[in-house]
Amino acid sequence: MSAQVITINRKKYAVGLFWQPMAMVGNQRAFARSLAYKINKNLNLFTEYHSMLGLGARRMGHRVGMPSAAAEIVNTLTEYNSFLGVFDTGHGFYLLAVRNGVILTDTIFAHAEDARAEYFKLSEIPDWGALFAPAGWGMPRATEHNLYDLIHNNVHGKLRPISRGRAFLWSFVLMIGFCVSFWMIFYEPIIQMIMPRPQISQIDPELAAEYHRQIDEKNKQLDEQFEIVKEVVPEPDPIVLPYDKLPDVALRADMCYRAIGLLMQSIYGWRQVSVECDTTHAIAAFSRQFGTLTSFYDIATELIPGAFVVEQSPNSVNVRVALPQVATNSSVEERDADSVARAVRTAFQSAAMPVDVDVTSDVLTNGVETVVLNVVEIAVESKLAPMQFMKIFDDFSGVYMTRSVWDVTDRTWNYEVIIYAK
Repeated sequence: MSAQVITINRKKYAVGLFWQPMAMVGNQRAFARSLAYKINKNLNLFTEYHSMLGLGARRMGHRVGMPSAAAEIVNTLTEYNSFLGVFDTGHGFYLLAVRNGVILTDTIFAHAEDARAEYFKLSEIPDWGALFAPAGWGMPRATEHNLYDLIHNNVHGKLRPISRGRAFLWSFVLMIGFCVSFWMIFYEPIIQMIMPRPQISQIDPELAAEYHRQIDEKNKQLDEQFEIVKEVVPEPDPIVLPYDKLPDVALRADMCYRAIGLLMQSIYGWRQVSVECDTTHAIAAFSRQFGTLTSFYDIATELIPGAFVVEQSPNSVNVRVALPQVATNSSVEERDADSVARAVRTAFQSAAMPVDVDVTSDVLTNGVETVVLNVVEIAVESKLAPMQFMKIFDDFSGVYMTRSVWDVTDRTWNYEVIIYAK
């Protein structure tokens, strides 16, 4: 992978990201991991910006915390829903194409000829809201923009690691560095604290008693003077373990299937993109073909009573309904997380179905106690409906389907499931 980084005002920005539109995603890291698994396993960084997910790689020069140049420019050119532009960076030519608010192309070219060829190819697409190109190219209808005027260091779209393991490793290294620095700074005070001091038995008992009496008397005077009241520290609330109230697996799958079926309505002039069921709501995403927002509201409120409509843009609308409560129970897998992950992979191998499995840890605290939860995260694309799919987990405990998505175009289901392990 070639380097895809540009430097603006002595700050490095990531370019060349693989951008993908997404619906309302609950766990962006799991979605990014599943997408990278399908496209290129070398993609190990991701960012989210509006309703898009961008994937990058350390091999391309990208680093954790590096902002996206495309996100910065899109945030500046808010007056254009679609634009095509080439910008001279001084060390190459950066091409950015945005269509209906979705980033299509975001890359750097070392040579002007390559950038010009890609610009010509994309410019054949009709109805660009604006065209930008170097003045020397003589492109019709194109104006020149200085890249330095479009990036204002507002830091949009910071890259994050797809894998949590690397983040934990960096946290561990930083903690070790902090401990070493702490020891070097406070070495002498600590040594003085642990060195033996004269014991009370070595001091005249009468002088010691008089000293303590004076201290107690002085403390009482201060308490009376400032009316000091001893603060009563309340007992912390007990930690609520999530696996103590997990929704019934079969009821949860059936509820999501019914909720998605309710939202899968045909609305004239609008195309349904996807329908998903997360932890609290079912959401359907629609894109405009030739209909209007008014007609959408009229039809949607009639077909889906009680639904809440969210306008993502003039051409993109989400419809959301709240999910009813289902029966819950306490359930946790007695096996360790690694054994559970191995058993999950075995189950999906038997079903001839690819699966993405990751072992993570969640930390819960009430300020006094701390509990570490071992969680197995599963991401799968399947043709099976929720009820049939969740039967794969009949031999497991502590199972929770956090998200299911029906992709209308591919006619496939995308599932995210977690298992709480000992």
